[in-house]
Amino acid sequence: MPGANRGMSVRIRPFVPADYDRVMELWAEGGLPLKPRGRDSRKSVRRQIGLPNVLFLVAEEGKRGRVVGTVVATHDGRKGWVNRVAVEERLRRRGLGARLVRAAEAWLEAQGMDILACLVEAGNAVSMAVFGKLGYTKHPEIVYFAKRRFPGA
Repeated sequence: MPGANRGMSVRIRPFVPADYDRVMELWAEGGLPLKPRGRDSRKSVRRQIGLPNVLFLVAEEGKRGRVVGTVVATHDGRKGWVNRVAVEERLRRRGLGARLVRAAEAWLEAQGMDILACLVEAGNAVSMAVFGKLGYTKHPEIVYFAKRRFPGA
């Protein structure tokens, strides 16, 4: 990608609980649905980052140390999942989202995952385009079902 990361000093590092508020801002800015009383609550995220099958990364910009991107990778022992990719709007289209996805993929592959997948909400054309460019194939024949313990989970 020509010009990727031009003029941008960003490092990718593990999420820490102090990143929580900023990450929620990025997810909201990126149009990702938030479940602050469920799986996206501070308590739930803290629990998730302690699990051995979860990797939560952030991209931190230069000297300011501002969190400007996120990705979450998980696996169930059979398939790896790339979730919650978000990049601050002013830094989009510079390859940072791809860097985050590649970091998640590398970890998942090191965990022995041969199939990598993501779930993208139907109206999120930007995410669909990004994952398509990164080699993911849309499977229109798959229908997603969910069972929630409570509304907002």
